Amino acid sequence: MSDFNAPPDSDPSLDPPGRGVGGISMLLAQMRSALRARRYSPHTEKAYLAWVRRLVAFAGRRHPVDIAGSEVSVFLLRLAGRGRASASTHSQAASAIAFLFREVLGRSPVGIVPSRRPKPSERVPVVLTRAEVEGVLRNLRGSRRLMVALLYGSGLRLSECCRLQVCDLDLGRRQITVRSGKGAKDRTTLLPERLVEPLRDHLGRVRTLYEQDLADGLAGRPRLGSAALPSREHVPRGASPGLPSSSWGECWVFPGRHLRVDRATAIPFRSHIHPNGLQREFAVAVRAAGLVKRATCHSLRHSFATRLLEAGYDVRTIQELLGHRDVTTTLRYTRGARLARGGRPPRSPLDEEAAGDQGIPAGERLWGKK
Repeated sequence: MSDFNAPPDSDPSLDPPGRGVGGISMLLAQMRSALRARRYSPHTEKAYLAWVRRLVAFAGRRHPVDIAGSEVSVFLLRLAGRGRASASTHSQAASAIAFLFREVLGRSPVGIVPSRRPKPSERVPVVLTRAEVEGVLRNLRGSRRLMVALLYGSGLRLSECCRLQVCDLDLGRRQITVRSGKGAKDRTTLLPERLVEPLRDHLGRVRTLYEQDLADGLAGRPRLGSAALPSREHVPRGASPGLPSSSWGECWVFPGRHLRVDRATAIPFRSHIHPNGLQREFAVAVRAAGLVKRATCHSLRHSFATRLLEAGYDVRTIQELLGHRDVTTTLRYTRGARLARGGRPPRSPLDEEAAGDQGIPAGERLWGKK
């Protein structure tokens, strides 16, 4: 089925070669191949293709070869003018169109895609206190509670936590190996000692489920390139294309509750837990804990970085644990930290004056009861 349907009164046979509806479908397939060849993440691939579809729809379903630079500018200007479109959204759309012209159509995006991008807004990240994290954890149970504790104690991204495999956990050395994280990079991070025993108990239950799936022929995952597996993140590392993997070390630490079916082979299999499920339960736990902050699962990663900074860890170490390419990203994550000297947070001038007001009658104090 084509990604774009031709108007009812049009005749696809009259379209110029390669520029009709079929040509657009072929173009999208070529762009998908180019993105995968350059190892773009599955989320980026999905977003880039969606932006190209929007551009084609905006231009009256014409092939991008026939779209002028002025039309691209108008498309991006309208996007920037929308109140809900952030600067990062505008930048992503421009990058997707530039990739299309440069890598797929073989044309320079200069003069077609505007070089100037909106300046991204800088916001202080939401950071939870230790008491607030404990309040959220008290309203979670089972594997969800363990996952939230790992997000906070190890600084993992939500997708990284969902895709953990048994071989990634080193309980003896208290380390977690993150494979193919953001930017297709591996790294190691901390494994809290408090979570070692809960993880042992959890893996015992997962092992029972794994052995039952193995007996039922469900332990392996479909071959690489299956229609049910649109991205490489669902395929266990080291698995050979076309051969299901049934190794215990490659089993998901947090398997999903329900089976999935490979549409190409109709073989059922068990994937890892979906991130949306944890996000929903985390939001419920935040409300149950009475938090007024707009906290998300990613706020736990902010809190992890902030706690380490307050504990005296240097920024470079935190950068390695978080897997940031640029140290400025780490500094942005830790912007809300209380930069303490000598283990004590800085005092506000108002607090300093209040400390010197001891012995002054209440009616004469700068701030206090009269």
